[in-house]
Amino acid sequence: MSNANDETTRKQAYDLLREGVRLINAQRYGEAIAALEKAHDLLPDDPDIMITLGGALILAGKWNRAERFLQQAVEKHPENPRLWLNLAAAILGRLELSPRHRQDRAIEAYKKAIALDPVAPSAHYNVGLIYADRKDWDQAIRWFEDAVRANPTDRDARWWLEKAKKARDAEVNDDE
Repeated sequence: MSNANDETTRKQAYDLLREGVRLINAQRYGEAIAALEKAHDLLPDDPDIMITLGGALILAGKWNRAERFLQQAVEKHPENPRLWLNLAAAILGRLELSPRHRQDRAIEAYKKAIALDPVAPSAHYNVGLIYADRKDWDQAIRWFEDAVRANPTDRDARWWLEKAKKARDAEVNDDE
């Protein structure tokens, strides 16, 4: 009997997960969060639901709530690089508004994602953006080069790599 209940609960949770994804794709984040929270209530340890709910909170700009939720998620699933990626994004928030201590914490979370998955999607690129924001061009170049190695078709990483090289060269020429 318990098996049938477990299967029913799982089906309900995954139906809610699919609905949440549909709502995210429609940019209806509040509704997506509501559906995903119900899915999470049904299957509180499911990493796919956690990743998606965390992502919906981030997309809705609920950075602190996303960070608290994703911190608990990585404690349950420390081996999941996608949870670390979402945690890093939640910690960082909007880069242009993010204070240095939050940037540093985001970098650490991105590094954990990379340690678990060396080609973790956008992790190298996002660290590069943080260093570019700080005008630390040598570090930005290093991370954008890693981003291009991780994903050779990443045009944004290539563009930022060239921009960072030009900025560094301009600074060097100004110093001479």
